Amino acid sequence: MSFSRVAVSKARMLFSRQTVAFAAPVTSSACQLFVGPSNVVYSGSPPWRHQSRRPLSSFQRRPSPNIRIHAVSIFDGNYDDYYNDNDQGAEQAFPTDDEETEWKLSPSDANEGEDDEFADLFEGGNTELDRKVSALILERHRAYQEKKKKWIENAKPKVRVQQIDERGRAHGRGSRKTANAGVFIFPGEGYITVNNCDLVDYFPRESDRDLVLSPFVATRTCGKFDVRCHVAGGGKTGQAGAVRHGLARALEKYNPEYRPPMKRLGYLTRDPRMVERKKIGLKKARKAPQWVRR
Repeated sequence: MSFSRVAVSKARMLFSRQTVAFAAPVTSSACQLFVGPSNVVYSGSPPWRHQSRRPLSSFQRRPSPNIRIHAVSIFDGNYDDYYNDNDQGAEQAFPTDDEETEWKLSPSDANEGEDDEFADLFEGGNTELDRKVSALILERHRAYQEKKKKWIENAKPKVRVQQIDERGRAHGRGSRKTANAGVFIFPGEGYITVNNCDLVDYFPRESDRDLVLSPFVATRTCGKFDVRCHVAGGGKTGQAGAVRHGLARALEKYNPEYRPPMKRLGYLTRDPRMVERKKIGLKKARKAPQWVRR
């Protein structure tokens, strides 16, 4: 198989471009030395043996002098090269504090109680239109300051105080699904009565009892309060959720310091989930009848 002279010359040119400079081995009594590019002497295996033979990029061949490629310490760095490369000089690149600069405050930076000084900033000109515009801007600024005061007051956390009746009880109302509960708590030994029945007798399932006692576990007050509640509507699970909701609210009213752990666990939030209605043509809310081809 023969090749033309043009193909051979192109192959030689391509090989010469992609090939890195060869190393000339030099024999030594201690070890074998290699003379690499730029007459650099390497001992042992040359560093370019396992490197790719792809041509170097333009950045590696000719690094730009305007790009900083060396590490500079933040605190004690040397920026002489930046001064030399910058045509504007160090004074323009890094302005000092000695320069006299005049800072003008915007109207939004004015203090709330300095309406007179703010009015001076918007003093109109000699024309009637300028005076009207200045008065309108000043009026809008004062209205904004009033709104700002209201926003600050509304952003403050609500001050919660203890709410107990003359008999030393705290009351809370709770709901879940279609069940509603009214709960009274007062200091005691931990007796819980639901609709004139004991907790164990009214809620036979352990999961429902755990749901009712969860606010006491969150606030670490198990056995410190007696509970009397009346619940109506819904099933046992919905009634247990309603009792828990009312009990959490009653504990918050008895001592506001109990609020953070219960709020974090979601006991003070009314669960909005409800039973989805049945749809026409379906057996239930989502369940469809079995599909038959014929």
